[in-house]
Amino acid sequence: MAQRRFSFICSSVGGVMRSAAVIALVLGFVSIAFGQAITISKSGANGPIDKRYAQIEPTHVTLPDQQIDAKGHQTILRILEAEQGFAMRPFPRGKKGLTLAANGKLSPAGEEYLSQVTEQGLAAKPGERVVLSNIKIDKEKIVFDINGGPDHKHEFLRHVQIGMGGTDTTAPIVQGDDAQPTGARISLTFPKFVPEVTPEQVKALLAPLISFDVKSPAQAYTDTLPPLLKQAILNHHVLVGMSTQMVLIALGPPDSKSREVEGQMPFEEWIYGHPPQDVNFVRINGNRVIRVEMAKLGQPLEVYTKDEVTGLMTTDGRPVVAQNTHDTRTIQLGDAHPDLDTHAPTAPPSLRAPGEKLPQDDPATQTTGREGPMKPVVFPKDTTNDPARTVPAHPDASKPAASDSAKPADVDPDKADPKPDEKPQAAPPKPSSNFYQGRPQPASF
Repeated sequence: MAQRRFSFICSSVGGVMRSAAVIALVLGFVSIAFGQAITISKSGANGPIDKRYAQIEPTHVTLPDQQIDAKGHQTILRILEAEQGFAMRPFPRGKKGLTLAANGKLSPAGEEYLSQVTEQGLAAKPGERVVLSNIKIDKEKIVFDINGGPDHKHEFLRHVQIGMGGTDTTAPIVQGDDAQPTGARISLTFPKFVPEVTPEQVKALLAPLISFDVKSPAQAYTDTLPPLLKQAILNHHVLVGMSTQMVLIALGPPDSKSREVEGQMPFEEWIYGHPPQDVNFVRINGNRVIRVEMAKLGQPLEVYTKDEVTGLMTTDGRPVVAQNTHDTRTIQLGDAHPDLDTHAPTAPPSLRAPGEKLPQDDPATQTTGREGPMKPVVFPKDTTNDPARTVPAHPDASKPAASDSAKPADVDPDKADPKPDEKPQAAPPKPSSNFYQGRPQPASF
C-alpha cells in the first residue's frame, strides 16, 4: 500500500535570527580570547553635513491625556490610509526606517542618517509625492509604511510549504517573483501610550518629514530648501553649485545641449534663450553647475564660477566656521603677492639654526666683507728669470748633494745668460762610435 505523507514545513525568520545569534556568539568568543575589539571610526561626524540629514526642529502639538480607543483607531485608519503627501527629507529603504518622537527628535540623524541612506538606498527624494500605504497602531507608536513599505506581500506565508508524496514535492503557499520592495517606514513614538490624537494632529506631528498641504511639485521641492536658495529658484535664477533638478525647476528643460571636453574634464552646456533675447549658458559637470554665463543684448558677458549653494545646503545660511578655533590657519590658494608698502619682504630660505650667527654678521667685518681686519697684500716672488735647475737622475754618492738653495754669491743672475752680441762657443767634438773599433772611421762620421 502506497504510503501517503503530509509534510508541513515552516521556515520563518526565527531560523535566520538563530543563525545570526550563533555567528555573533562565535565572534564574541574570538574577540574575548584575543582581547580585541572592533571599532568603527566616526571621524568627521562634527563636520558640516547636508541639512536634509541634520536634526529636525521639534514640533509643538498639544497632545491629549487619554489613551486612544477603538473609535479613534478606526478614524485614523479611515482618513490617513492611502493619504498622499510630499517628502520633506530623503526616505531610506529597509525595515529599520526612521523613528520620530512626538514633539521630539528624529532618529537617526546626521552621519548615521546619511550612512543608512547610502547603504539601503532611497525610497523617496525630497519633494517627491509619497503615499501612506499601510498604518499600524501599537501600544506606544504608530507605524507608517511609505510607498508600499519595506516588506513583501504575505512575507510570512512565503516561508510556509505544503506538499504530499515526499519532501521534494512541497511548494510555498504564496509564490511570487515580484521585485524587491522599495518602500520606507516611519515610526511615530509616544512616551507611554498612543493618546487620543486626531488625524490632523498626526499630520502636524509628521510635518518635519511629510507635508500634506496641497501644492505643486515645484513648490513641494523648494519647500525642502533653504530660504535663499528657494527664492533664487522661484525667481528663475541659476546659481553655481545647483543640482540639475534645481536647474530644471528654475528654468525648465534647455533649448539645446552640447557635450564638450575641457582639458580632461567632460561637461554639458545647457543653453537657454535665443538672440536678441537674453541667453544663459549653464555648464554642468556630473550633477552640479560649475559655470554660469549670462549674455544680455548690449551688455558685457557675465561669468559666474563661485559656488554659492554648498554653504546654504550644509548650514542655515551662515558661513561654515572651523570646528577647532585654537589652531586655525587660513590657506590662500595660488601665489601670494603681499603689499610691499605694508609688509616686510620675505626672508630667503636659510640653513641656519635659530639664533645662529655667522662671521659676516659681526659689525667689525661688515665694511670689509672678510673674516677679520684687512692685512697688507703679499705678492709671490717672481721666478721667471731664475736659471734652470736640474737634478741628476743617478747622483754620485761620494759627492755631497748640492742644496737647491746653494748658489754662488758672486754670480749675477742677469749675466748668466749669454748676450746677443757675444759669439757662440764652438760645438764640442762628436763622440766616436764603438761600432768601427779597430777600423778606419768613415769621413762622414
